[in-house]
Amino acid sequence: MMPLYEGSEGFAARLDERDPLAKHRARFAIPSRPDGEPVLYFNGNSLGLMPKTARELVLQELDDWAALAVDAHFKGKTPWYSYHEVFRETGARLVGAIPGEVVMMNGLTVNLHLMMATFYRPAPSRRKILIEDGAFPSDTYAAQSQLALHGFDPNEALIRVAPREGERHLRTEDIVELLAERGGEIALVLLPGVQYYTGQLLDIPAITAAARAAGCVAGWDLAHAAGNVPLQLHDWDVDFAAWCSYKYLNAGPGGIAGCFVHERHGARVDLPRMAGWWGNDPRTRFHMDTEREFVPRAGADGWQLSNPPILAMAPLRASLQIFEEAGMESLRRKSVVLTGYLEWLLDRTAGNRLEVITPRDPDARGCQLSLRVLDRPEEARAALEAAGVVLDFRPPDVLRVAPVPLYNTFREVWRFAQILGDAGLAG
Repeated sequence: MMPLYEGSEGFAARLDERDPLAKHRARFAIPSRPDGEPVLYFNGNSLGLMPKTARELVLQELDDWAALAVDAHFKGKTPWYSYHEVFRETGARLVGAIPGEVVMMNGLTVNLHLMMATFYRPAPSRRKILIEDGAFPSDTYAAQSQLALHGFDPNEALIRVAPREGERHLRTEDIVELLAERGGEIALVLLPGVQYYTGQLLDIPAITAAARAAGCVAGWDLAHAAGNVPLQLHDWDVDFAAWCSYKYLNAGPGGIAGCFVHERHGARVDLPRMAGWWGNDPRTRFHMDTEREFVPRAGADGWQLSNPPILAMAPLRASLQIFEEAGMESLRRKSVVLTGYLEWLLDRTAGNRLEVITPRDPDARGCQLSLRVLDRPEEARAALEAAGVVLDFRPPDVLRVAPVPLYNTFREVWRFAQILGDAGLAG
């Protein structure tokens, strides 16, 4: 049942007082306005705030580099040689995997290409890739280029699933029906866990089941889902997934990305892949003169190419420590209430200048609300910026607002609604 809200600032303050996750806000660096007051930061769907301990962890690696140089690979406080393994448990819990199914490496699109190099195996009658019509551009480029690399015309071999005419959101039943009807043509399904523009949360288990029933590989881009919504990738039988870490996972600009490979694939050393030395069996990794054949280590680690970028991994380690303490289920509970409160305030005060284009059902969205400004959107954007609100503006007229449960407060949401009113966007 949707909680009953009130419109007063005192009500927002009481919600903050009762919030068991409120203590985590102090663990993040929050930018300030020129007057010293913190900004209202609702842009965690683009770049998460910096965990304060990230500085300490990065400095530790710099200190080890300065004091130990190459010996820090094995003698550092956290030895560099096995540094990526610190995420074996935390990375798995983050996305509902089992240890060994997750590895942190590369960037998101690099990982998508590595996954498609293995899992996009076209046959004459089954060569198409299914994506969404509104996919994030990098996903589209990756799928198009994979098709071209195999000698296929992307205009013919790329199937785009779109909302029904006059609607904004994908319907699960439409995707399932398409897979039932045309699954024999489709080698790979590549969809987003959360759609970046509308904030829609797709039904990952239902679509995965439909894809696999049709004989398709089920792959997911979780850039806007990881750290935003609870995931159960192992139990949902997802084939592979990839995500970035600079949004909800707060690992900094260009942060190290994540990759999931289901254990049924990770155990197969015969799978074709793009190979690199850090994916090789560590027992023979340095036997360069006697062991010249690539022998992949089991699990997602076997898709690694290069040695881990330590300075990029340290901030993610800082962030995942907080996620471990907070717990995804607790974060999700607060997210539903926090985003619902924002929605309620907008419904209560909104005039005819705003339209919420994110699904109204809390089970069909994460913490982002996308708001279409129907009148003078550039003027609205400028007014919000002048008031110290940091969010993402998508031309020509959409504001993407993400109240992140780790560090945003109910009073911030209340204040945001007031600013909208003062800017003539509500009330």
